[in-house]
Amino acid sequence: MIVFAFPEHQALAASLITEQGIWQWRHFPDGESYVRVCSDVKDRQVAILCSLNQPDAKTLPMIFLAATLKRLGATKITLIAPYLAYMRQDKEFNVGEAVTSQVFAPLLSHYVDVLVTIDPHLHRYDSLSEVYSCECKTLSAAPLMAEWIKANVSKPLIIGPDAESEQWVGQVAAQVGAPHLVLEKTRHSDRDVTINLPQMSAFKGYSPVLVDDIISTAGTMIKTLSLLHAESFVEATCLATHALFAGDAYDALQKAGAGRVVTSNTILHPSNGMDIASLLIKL
Repeated sequence: MIVFAFPEHQALAASLITEQGIWQWRHFPDGESYVRVCSDVKDRQVAILCSLNQPDAKTLPMIFLAATLKRLGATKITLIAPYLAYMRQDKEFNVGEAVTSQVFAPLLSHYVDVLVTIDPHLHRYDSLSEVYSCECKTLSAAPLMAEWIKANVSKPLIIGPDAESEQWVGQVAAQVGAPHLVLEKTRHSDRDVTINLPQMSAFKGYSPVLVDDIISTAGTMIKTLSLLHAESFVEATCLATHALFAGDAYDALQKAGAGRVVTSNTILHPSNGMDIASLLIKL
């Protein structure tokens, strides 16, 4: 397989020990994208490595690349999107809203044969195949989290953000051999959530590790840190697969008392401390 990597993932592509495709992407003065494939892909299986944070800026160039690869004779196109965008809006919460997950999925499915992603934000969908018609492969960062916790945290207590996280937070805890609990969360808006912390007296002496798939506004983790501090848990670690960090969320999380903030390199960020190459190299 020959891999065409978007600029931010050139190093990741190189670590996969595979052939890298050569291509060009730039903008015309009017803002339109120019895409050119320079490698021979006729009768080849190809992969596009493109994490879909900032999706409005990346999706069209990615589609232009996929369409061009297919026109040049590529036999199979796999999109490796470590972070997959447009999964949150999975229903019409208010009349007239676009259900973007149901629009975005057919668009990508039209241009790629296989979609590979890590910890997609499945909320009301049981699997990606409910909205994507292409073949889907979903990987989990849980083993990376478990490995990091075992190497860096003594006597950890794994904490999930809500009831829906129970399954994969439980998986991390089982691999670490640590207790876990989940919070009761009510979301009122993008930045307004209410958190209820379970009874914590049985966990005195443990080191809390807050685990989530995405840190965006960091609101849930910041409120949880406040509640933990009130229960005399002085320092906690925050772990997440995807480092979105909207606005000043990263700084706010650190100022809220997070001892360490660690994410995977699905999205490049200074907090990256877990390498997804070990997951992708098995594909």
